[in-house]
Amino acid sequence: MQILEIDMTPTTLFALQKDDNLLQIFESIHNYIYANDGLSPQQTLEEMVKVLFVKVADENTKTNFFSVSTNELNGINKNSYNKEFSSRFNLLFTQTKETFKEVFEKDEKIKLSQNALSFAVDKLQVVSLTHSSKDAVGLAFQKFLASRDKEGRGQFFTPEPVIDFCVEIIQPQPNEKIIDPACGSGGFLFSALRYLQRNFPTLEPNKIISQNLFGIDINKSIAKIARMKMLLESNRQVNIFCSNALENANDLSGFDIVLANPPFGTVGKITSASLLSRYALGHKWIRHGDNFHQTKQLLNGQVTEILFLEKCLSLLREGGRMGIVLPNGNFENSSLEYLRYYIKQKAKVLAVVNLPSETFIPYGTGVKTSLLFLEKDALNQEQQYKVFFSRVKKLGYQGNKNGTPIYKKDVFGNILRDSNHQPIVDEDFSFVIADYKNFQDNNLNTTDNSFSVAFNELNGRFDYDFYAPNNRRLIESLENKNAVRLSDVAEIVKVKRTKRLSQNDLIVEYVELSDINTHSFEIINSTSYRVHDLPSRASYEIKRGDIITAVAGNSVGSKKHATALVTEEYDGCICTNGFRVLRNFKIDSYYLLYFLRSKEFLQQMTMYRTGAAIPSVSDTDFANTLIYLPDEKKIKEISQSVKRAFELRAESRKELENIELTFI
Repeated sequence: MQILEIDMTPTTLFALQKDDNLLQIFESIHNYIYANDGLSPQQTLEEMVKVLFVKVADENTKTNFFSVSTNELNGINKNSYNKEFSSRFNLLFTQTKETFKEVFEKDEKIKLSQNALSFAVDKLQVVSLTHSSKDAVGLAFQKFLASRDKEGRGQFFTPEPVIDFCVEIIQPQPNEKIIDPACGSGGFLFSALRYLQRNFPTLEPNKIISQNLFGIDINKSIAKIARMKMLLESNRQVNIFCSNALENANDLSGFDIVLANPPFGTVGKITSASLLSRYALGHKWIRHGDNFHQTKQLLNGQVTEILFLEKCLSLLREGGRMGIVLPNGNFENSSLEYLRYYIKQKAKVLAVVNLPSETFIPYGTGVKTSLLFLEKDALNQEQQYKVFFSRVKKLGYQGNKNGTPIYKKDVFGNILRDSNHQPIVDEDFSFVIADYKNFQDNNLNTTDNSFSVAFNELNGRFDYDFYAPNNRRLIESLENKNAVRLSDVAEIVKVKRTKRLSQNDLIVEYVELSDINTHSFEIINSTSYRVHDLPSRASYEIKRGDIITAVAGNSVGSKKHATALVTEEYDGCICTNGFRVLRNFKIDSYYLLYFLRSKEFLQQMTMYRTGAAIPSVSDTDFANTLIYLPDEKKIKEISQSVKRAFELRAESRKELENIELTFI
């Protein structure tokens, strides 16, 4: 390869003195390019990464061609094109593409103006990326990418506390091979590297990176960033690949650990029949009793994170461990029970950790998530073991766009500091880690955050709330008192869209959730509609003496839970499918009405509710809600009080209606 004959004095390389210096340099370069070259934030980031690769390649070959002289810079700043600078940098980029063939396309080009390029080179030429403190370089990249992510795509960054927590739970060991099939900028891999360095100081970082850490990401620019960060840690082989792990990782397997935060949220469903056909979870599953069976029928589409979960399990060796971030619906929604059945058939469930709703808000999504930790057990042999459940309540940062840190304070509002005078972050991750280690040592006592459940007690749900100790104690208490199922004491109406609703021009009265006075069990309003104008959720015809109670909406299980007795005034109305209609009672209906407002019933509804956008309780769970029946004397006493309350309200309304005012 031809080398230009350029007369230049080698640039002196300086090690960084402060952690923030490199971050400031990155920020100034990014801002200059963005302001002057008219590129998008994502394009600006891509061009910056190319420049950084050229910088690293120049340092590795010690050519010192990555430079711009004062005269060159002054001329360029005066809009005078400098051919020598351009030729020198183009040569360096050509050599860089040869060195990193797996990173760059052969015809890839630098898309920066000479002004922006010379500015970047000027800022970086006195910095040694390869000789600077690894902690300083890593911190700069971490903070820089976090800030870019918040401004840009919001698809490749997982909060650092969540990453480090997952690694602490998985506890990587020397010589274990680790892969992240949706690695983004490499957060999980770097955290695993740091964990190994802390806990096994004699391990060589170069060996860990070249032999044990693997990453795949579908986004070329982000994969380049991950490779860049790894290259700054090691001059050895870097195993970061740009590929679609769902399509092109079939030859990979036998890993000891998988860590992943797969795409979810608004990404959409995968509809490719050829891709769905490769996955068991790309097919429809049907229930047979307590079991599910895969059919030959493909789904019309499957969400990305579910296919990724199956991929992650396939990447593991038998006995290998994984930690994955998933939306809460995968842990609780009744429509996804087949998924949890599949997991229980393929793996040992190690732990479920619920995260606060604001966890990912600083990174572009408000999706509620939990962490699932599994150990591959393809034969599903071990059934007698306990599963660790926990909840993180404090993240250590605010749920705002900046993820502002939250520190512990004393009673006077002063920030508490550790022995190094650093502010102490107010978080729960460390407590949950301690609880998990006690759990592993069989020393876990139920704490404010954590508890355990026997595997054979997992009844198709994996969510924290369902198994929380206070909920389990309630169910056990009700069962010990011989409580009965709701479906055993009342008919739950299942008939929708009656004959009246087939008469398009008929005018009917419609009752919504908001039409209930939750304090008095009364319907207080209805709205007139022609049948053909009714909302699509209009479903049930209600009759005098029915009880309607909410099974959907944000108020389900709260003090504002909507329950009402249908009086003569609202006989024949149509109600929303957000209610379930009860009739043909086998116990006193006034007592049942009272119990549907009790804290015991509301707590069960909270326990059973699923879904983030519109929480709801499934028909199965609603039917299984337990109703406590005291002795007949107590039931009669409560029933008479409730009935009398309705009579008094009726008398009150009649009294008000009879008031007359005569004008003289």
